[in-house]
Amino acid sequence: MEYVVAAVILLVVLIVGAVGLVVPRMRRRDLPPPPSVPTVPPVEEEIPPLIEQPGAPPAPVVVEEPVVETPPVVEEEPVVEKPVVEKPEPSAGRLVRLRARLARSQSVLGRGLLSVLSRDHLEEEDWEEIEESLISADVGIEATQVIVERLRERVRILGTRTVAEVREQLIEELVEALEPGLDRSLKTASHEGRPAVVLVVGVNGAGKTTTCGKIGRVLIGDGGTVLFGAADTFRAAAADQIQTWGERVGAETVRGPEGGDPASVAFDAVKRGIDTGVDTVLIDTAGRLQNKVGLMDELGKVKRVVEKHGPVDETLLVLDATTGQNGLEQARVFTEVVDVTGVVLTKLDGTAKGGIVIAVQRKLGIPVKLVGLGEGPDDLAPFEPKAFVEALVDGDA
Repeated sequence: MEYVVAAVILLVVLIVGAVGLVVPRMRRRDLPPPPSVPTVPPVEEEIPPLIEQPGAPPAPVVVEEPVVETPPVVEEEPVVEKPVVEKPEPSAGRLVRLRARLARSQSVLGRGLLSVLSRDHLEEEDWEEIEESLISADVGIEATQVIVERLRERVRILGTRTVAEVREQLIEELVEALEPGLDRSLKTASHEGRPAVVLVVGVNGAGKTTTCGKIGRVLIGDGGTVLFGAADTFRAAAADQIQTWGERVGAETVRGPEGGDPASVAFDAVKRGIDTGVDTVLIDTAGRLQNKVGLMDELGKVKRVVEKHGPVDETLLVLDATTGQNGLEQARVFTEVVDVTGVVLTKLDGTAKGGIVIAVQRKLGIPVKLVGLGEGPDDLAPFEPKAFVEALVDGDA
């Protein structure tokens, strides 16, 4: 009986084992094959050793700096500052206000003459001293002879009394020598449909372009309107200079190419003045040497071309007072070419000799209309004979 039970148990164990072998094989056949996964090569990452080997250099430590983005550079357009438009002072009374500057040259004509004329009795040597003083002041020989002769007659009839009386006699004679009856007004009023035209001429170095700018300030200070014509095309700085003078007072400047035809620029300036309705067109011409016939002929051409619009109202000759009698020859040649109507004497302050005013007028018969008494923009004044002589005689008194 025991053998039967053992056989049965052995049989059961064999059956169970056979089933365990068959079932897993059947399951493997039924399952689908797994999907293929692409093989990625392993990334080798350098890991610094935790423990440094003796004698080995330390591993470099790389520190990455943060990237700072630079903002794009935006180019700003340059800001062009407009010049401040100035309001020049009126011309009335300018000569009186500038009296102190004019009086710097009084030592030649002023106290020296008064001291001689105030002597109780004037000998021939005294009159010779007076003549020398007047000639040294650039009055000129002919004008000096006339003035001295008239003074001698006064002294003979009236006698020399007080210094005040002698002063009045001297002032009267010098004023008379300046021909106070000459017309010194500037013809700058506009005509019907066109402006007045003023030509400014002179040699190089006399301050012509600067004087042209100052004349514009005089006219604007008196309530007029002005347009500048930069007809000095041979000197680029002259056109820039006159344009700067215009910008300061709000006046337009007509200019042409460097080296261009001056007559063409002058013609265009007058045409522009007609179109804009200004009162006066001031034309700055190139400096001319009186011995250069071709250049003087060209100046005559400028005037002829401008006169296609109408006659030129004023031709002002700028003379440097420090040139003395040499300026008279310059003036004479200019009058033959362009018919000068008035003289502007510059640099009468300081070293200048005021007697040149008398010499210019007597020699040429042309009135001095404006005088320059300094480097300031408003140091140009209408010429007033009596105020001028009083400043020369009295000095700072």
